[in-house]
Amino acid sequence: MNQQPLSGVTVITLAVNLPGPLAAARLTNLGARVIKVEPPIGDPLSVYVTDYYKELAAGQEVVTINLKSPEGVQQFDQLASEADILLTAMRPRAAKALGIPDTVDKYGLVHVEIVGFAGDRADIPGHDLTYQAAHKTLIPGTMPTVPVADVLGGEHAALQALAGLREKENRDAEEIGGIVKRVVLDEAAQWAAGPARHGLTGPGTRLGGAVPEYRTYATQDGHIAVACLEPHFAKALAERLGSTHEELEAAFASQPTAHWVEIAHTHDLPIEPIAV
Repeated sequence: MNQQPLSGVTVITLAVNLPGPLAAARLTNLGARVIKVEPPIGDPLSVYVTDYYKELAAGQEVVTINLKSPEGVQQFDQLASEADILLTAMRPRAAKALGIPDTVDKYGLVHVEIVGFAGDRADIPGHDLTYQAAHKTLIPGTMPTVPVADVLGGEHAALQALAGLREKENRDAEEIGGIVKRVVLDEAAQWAAGPARHGLTGPGTRLGGAVPEYRTYATQDGHIAVACLEPHFAKALAERLGSTHEELEAAFASQPTAHWVEIAHTHDLPIEPIAV
């Protein structure tokens, strides 16, 4: 039987909402034992989207602890004494008020702390929408369908957890104290914005609808995504349907979506129906 990469590793997560639970789910999938510590009011995600909350918390041990009570502090300390990784998503001043840095050092934990901003702005409040706003991935008047800063931040947090474990394995035996890995959601948004920043994506760019072979089209009964970007795909598309926006718009609108899915399958073209 194959052993999972993080078998034997225990993670405590205090992180609620989205980036933290995403990271915890990733670590769970890698075989870690994850203990999800929630405050008495629970994780807001469980109220907003119950099914998604359950999906991300699957396979984890969920416990309720009031970290502001003496009993809760004692419970958390016991859990921390047997853990390897601590995952948090709170402002540094809040973590300090809960004594998190001391606990991390006391038990030599790898502490992955998810924060909104870096440096002097680390205690400034923010959310995915504001991080995206700062890095030009929002189109004014519209809302994002994917919280890219939160999703990418969750992935970065899981990666930093692994990096922290590796660092802990490689340090000298006499070294004590915890290892802190900070994940900044504003930086995750900046990283995700790279394609837009360099003009690859966004309205009127190569991947933003400027080229006929890479955009969406209306069909007779729906819409499809056409991604014939490579020369051989673009050539095959042009030979069968046309090479201009106008030619392709007319062609795709003449038949139902199922017809174009079959054409894509027959001629090995990257075309998919748009799910609604």
